Amino acid sequence: MAAVSRNHRYRESKTPFRRKIMSFKSNIIIAFLIFAASRCSAEDEHEMEEFLKREFSLSKPYQGVGSLGSSHWELMGDAMVTTDQVRLTPDMQSRQGAVWSRIPCHLKDWEMQVHFKIHGQGKKNLNGDGMAIWYTKERMQKGPVFGNMDNFTGLGVFVDTYPNEEKHLERIFPFVLAMVGNGSISYDHERDGRPTELGGCNAMVRNLKHDTFLFIRYVRRRLTVMIDIDGQHEWRDCLDLPGVQLPMGYYFGASAITGDLSDNHDIISLKLYQLTVFKSQNEEEEEEEEITIPSVDNFELLRLGQTEEGMSGIAVFFTVLFSMLGCIFLIVIGLVVYSHWNESRRKRFY
Repeated sequence: MAAVSRNHRYRESKTPFRRKIMSFKSNIIIAFLIFAASRCSAEDEHEMEEFLKREFSLSKPYQGVGSLGSSHWELMGDAMVTTDQVRLTPDMQSRQGAVWSRIPCHLKDWEMQVHFKIHGQGKKNLNGDGMAIWYTKERMQKGPVFGNMDNFTGLGVFVDTYPNEEKHLERIFPFVLAMVGNGSISYDHERDGRPTELGGCNAMVRNLKHDTFLFIRYVRRRLTVMIDIDGQHEWRDCLDLPGVQLPMGYYFGASAITGDLSDNHDIISLKLYQLTVFKSQNEEEEEEEEITIPSVDNFELLRLGQTEEGMSGIAVFFTVLFSMLGCIFLIVIGLVVYSHWNESRRKRFY
């Protein structure tokens, strides 16, 4: 099947370096810095081609979607096809639905662009529960994780529209987050997935008149998630994480669920692009090792950082309070010790 190709330049984010002012031969130093910067630019910039893979894409007019043997996509649960969208759930209570690719994807580097819409009659925080985009080993499995099974194997990117953990008031919902599962990691509903999330961002996507998009890129074992929800046709960073290990041969899908609260969760299109990145020989050798189990490098350090960043306002208040009390206590002890030392010194003097 023919593929649509797009060429563009792909530049990875670079960490800025510090320049130290030195007292000798500044012209040599400047020349060296220019040379080093040019080398970094040459190493980090990759020419990349994108090819639209129609067999893994879903778009209007959704011909044959859900029909046995006549489409690459299969419906599940309460999902239904209309002329304008694939509706995963209607704005009704206790519904769940999904659409899944029938074909496993064996691409090493890829990019998924999701055109979606979430809308309903409920007011803010009186709607739910959200939707998810999947790249997993399992498919067509009903469950509590946005309409999919728990303990999944692969990648899930969630658009969570209802806050279950009310005490964390610093997080604004709807919230987009990502999670990698290995078949034994459970999604924590009560804590809105915080213990296992890789990162995320708030995304006010409900009841908007303009189009909303989600962008998921996996290239050179780096996961990037961006959103376009402001009607400005500009991507906003949501998550960018290296060291994400995803096997090939998994299935793409989208699912949604409602409970006591509800929303319409619609998929307008899913467009998958194969990414052909021109890599150096060293990069090719590093990626030759086959990935069999999904994982994230240094995940424990990542969780530690999120815990520190995710402190509630009350926790921050008490941390500052006890720190100040500790400092005051040390100052008082120091003054008492100094007073006794000074008194004993005066007695010896006289």
